[in-house]
Amino acid sequence: MSQIKVSFLGLGVMGYPMAGHLANAGFDVTVFNRTTSKAEQWVKTFGGKRANTPSSAVADADIAFMCVGDDNDVRMVGLEALDNLNAGSILVDHTTASADVARELGQLCNDNNVGFLDAPVSGGQAGAENGQLTIMVGGEETVFERAKPVMDTYARHAQLLGAVGSGQLAKMMNQICIAGIVQGLSEALHFGQKAGLDCNAVIDVISKGAAQSWQMENRAQTMLNNAFDFGFAVDWMRKDLSIALDEARKNGSTLALTALVDQYYADVQKMGGGRWDTSSLLTRLK
Repeated sequence: MSQIKVSFLGLGVMGYPMAGHLANAGFDVTVFNRTTSKAEQWVKTFGGKRANTPSSAVADADIAFMCVGDDNDVRMVGLEALDNLNAGSILVDHTTASADVARELGQLCNDNNVGFLDAPVSGGQAGAENGQLTIMVGGEETVFERAKPVMDTYARHAQLLGAVGSGQLAKMMNQICIAGIVQGLSEALHFGQKAGLDCNAVIDVISKGAAQSWQMENRAQTMLNNAFDFGFAVDWMRKDLSIALDEARKNGSTLALTALVDQYYADVQKMGGGRWDTSSLLTRLK
């Protein structure tokens, strides 16, 4: 693995541990982050090298990974990386972004004989730290098969779902599901508290049946404890839902519940909860 050169662009709450898993697995890793101090800290923790620009970070890389903020970041960082990626290399974008920007960057990569995968992830910060992410991938099968053994260092499951853009569309479905589930769980807990029930006991029972979900297993207790200063931020969720709602307008699908929950998250933001975990939907019911 030390003979495979990889780069990782973006060391946020997800990218930092993901790049760390690559280094721990023995890959030759070069990282880039706009906040230099964070990249320096990563090198102190995991070894490897730090670069000052995306372009220099991907020099001679076999596979370049990036996990940045939004469409504009994907374009800016991706294009700069593409300027210095060798023909035959691969660019993997783990950012949650639009399918349009994935297709745009995928075409540019194709024009330069660089493989491209749009590969958003699910599992949150804990999944990244534990190497247990789920990766939804769009791209060519031959490119996916080359990149998958490397992505497996931080993934519990990675699956190719279709052409470039398919990974982002699948991530939109993922976020649509989460939004509805968290709202349902919030209302159930609110109802139970108003009814005077021991909600901990109720959750213990219903989590063994058809109502069970990841959110119930991992968030019900913290919601009952009114603890929200962790996890996947409301601001990020609204960014993701806006992407899904925009795509729905383009393809003619109806996302009535998603649009409603998005407005509920706007209420949480107005309460000062932009950085609270998405489970903070419960707060607006109190």
